[in-house]
Amino acid sequence: MSADLMHGDCLEWMKEIPDGSVDLTVTSPPYDNLRSYNGNNDQWGEHVWKAVIAELYRVTKSGGVVVWVVGDATVKGSETGTSFKQALWAIDCGFRLHDTMIYQKWNAQPLNHHRYEQAFEYMFVFSKGAPKSGTLIKVPCIHQGKRSTGTARDSGSDHLAKKHGHGKAIKSHKTKVNIWTYMVGSVRSSAKILHPAKFPDNLAADHIISWSNEGDTVLDPFMGSGTTGVAAKNLCRNFIGIELDQGYFDIAVKRIGEA
Repeated sequence: MSADLMHGDCLEWMKEIPDGSVDLTVTSPPYDNLRSYNGNNDQWGEHVWKAVIAELYRVTKSGGVVVWVVGDATVKGSETGTSFKQALWAIDCGFRLHDTMIYQKWNAQPLNHHRYEQAFEYMFVFSKGAPKSGTLIKVPCIHQGKRSTGTARDSGSDHLAKKHGHGKAIKSHKTKVNIWTYMVGSVRSSAKILHPAKFPDNLAADHIISWSNEGDTVLDPFMGSGTTGVAAKNLCRNFIGIELDQGYFDIAVKRIGEA
């Protein structure tokens, strides 16, 4: 599997990517002004993320998917809502909002402020039409083997009806829900500890398994320490990675080369 790694501005490099050539993007762009990324976040604003999302639509294949992992800054006691603005802009560009998923941080860092602790980020799953790949991850059912019981509100009315599959044996596995929990500290054994926004390895791998097939092309225009690239290579996908910061780019080159 190939890995094309590019150092520089993703908007410039993405011009070199042909229309409709990327099967899946898994990326985490800068969040408002939460981090400086060695000063490289100074120019990150609405006009930039709008241009990036528009370019992602152009390079994504029909049936392809973009996983956009984002959070919001809190300014003067109010969350910015930038993540929602980005999701709505992606729809304006032509994407479908296939799923709004949650990345829950199992061991989120406690903060001292008058609000409940922030322990998650959004994972917007945008698709260009219906996703062509959908290998949804399964998890064991804790009630497997028991008989399905209970009622549910009947569609279109206020009446209660027996649940679908009532009386049948519960299967051994079911599709995972769209809240995915990861231990943030588990990344500390890797070289990417030098990167300020630590992206769980399994998060990237789980999305690549879910939304692409072996031999597909995966893109990360904000490559950082190369987590998406490592997962893509390990899962037999081609990878295109773009990173502006020289230090992070060097870490990514080393990690992906060793994968």
